[in-house]
Amino acid sequence: MAMILSPLVALLIAAATVVAGMAYARRRGLLDIPGRRRLHRAPTPRGGGVGIVLAALVVVLIPAARGAWGLTPALGRAWLIGTLLVAAAGFADDHRHRPAWLRLLTHLAAALLLAIALGWPTSFAAEPLLWRAGVLLATVWSINLHNFMDGSNGLLALQAVFVLAVIAALVMASAPGLALAALTLAAATLGFLPFNFPRARVFMGDVGSGALGFLIAAVALTAIARGALDLAEAAVVVSAFAVDASCTLLSRLLRGRRWYRPHREHLYQWIARVSHSHARAAAFYAAWNLLLVAPALLLMRARPAWAWPLAAAVLITAMLAWWFGRRACLRAGKNAKLRHAPA
Repeated sequence: MAMILSPLVALLIAAATVVAGMAYARRRGLLDIPGRRRLHRAPTPRGGGVGIVLAALVVVLIPAARGAWGLTPALGRAWLIGTLLVAAAGFADDHRHRPAWLRLLTHLAAALLLAIALGWPTSFAAEPLLWRAGVLLATVWSINLHNFMDGSNGLLALQAVFVLAVIAALVMASAPGLALAALTLAAATLGFLPFNFPRARVFMGDVGSGALGFLIAAVALTAIARGALDLAEAAVVVSAFAVDASCTLLSRLLRGRRWYRPHREHLYQWIARVSHSHARAAAFYAAWNLLLVAPALLLMRARPAWAWPLAAAVLITAMLAWWFGRRACLRAGKNAKLRHAPA
């Protein structure tokens, strides 16, 4: 019964809160205005991700702080407080832009809480300090990359549902409580999706994208610490967003660009611009997940010795797809300009 009830309650809370959040955003004038660095064409309310956050708090995080979902109360409190910190920073930024360093400090504080609460899994080969540093960096990067990748209708929500559902499936046998928590978070995200895809009536905003980034990191790292999820499997599950965000960031840094400034250089942004379709951008990432990520994970479970070679192959393929995909979009964009140029 809990397998059905918890996700259903989370979905309904999220959907109802999104509707209320849209009305609030319109009253307060919290609208994303179309511009050169944006893909939408009409003023759109932002901050709808508050529905995901509220559903996560009520159904998953408050019970987790009391020891539900197979978590210790200390770890559950880290999930709860970390999510509140990240969501509060995002909520404030959705109302008025805050300095990047202030948001980063908040993200570091949330990640540090998680790193401390997870402790050091004795099954992990690395030294305790290296493990905690890895947790810290992975969590901060997850928060920010999900914020970076929230720029096209439905893309982030669809990816989050896929990642959380797949992690739930992978850990169900060894950590059923954690699996149910992941499924419930996926359902909360699904409650937001109809308001953002295929047509965006509201955007998730930093309140939702940052909180989802933290929660995905918390679920994945907890599963890794428990030995329910292999690190190689986690790398494959998140490969679509992780590679796009990481390669784009590295490209901007190498060209001397300010990495934290808004831009339209992610692969998904190129696809949406060239194809004039948010749905096609979402379809590209869905195809990656279904045609490459899912089969690779099945093979990794069937042949554990192949885990890291398969993970390396998936990540290298993702990097090549990012490189050649951007070049193809650039060529298509130039050809379109030539076709529409005056004779």
